[in-house]
Amino acid sequence: MNAVTIYHNPACSKSRQTLELLTAHGISPTIVLYLTSPMTADQLKDLLTKLLMRPRQLLRTSEDQYKTMQLDELNLPDSVLIDAMVKAPHLIERPIVVVGNRAVIGRPPENVLTLLT
Repeated sequence: MNAVTIYHNPACSKSRQTLELLTAHGISPTIVLYLTSPMTADQLKDLLTKLLMRPRQLLRTSEDQYKTMQLDELNLPDSVLIDAMVKAPHLIERPIVVVGNRAVIGRPPENVLTLLT
């Protein structure tokens, strides 16, 4: 199996549950604490490609900063949304697990099992 990476927020229960699920399956993933080590725009674009998602789909719309930064404007270009997530990484949905060229969001945590087969 390819290396497994988790973009992890230890304060998030789903992120903790996803990490526990991986370890229960004998996997010791590389843990990226993306809040303290934010991604670059290029890294985020690469991650979006692996997720098969558009930037808007990766945004946490319930965050106060989502509204403060006026990200609810539906006509914003992808580059603006990516820049917002780079500047405010807590806007990124979590956790994200990557295996090779594929990635999923661990909501629910069992979603990551699709990457392990």
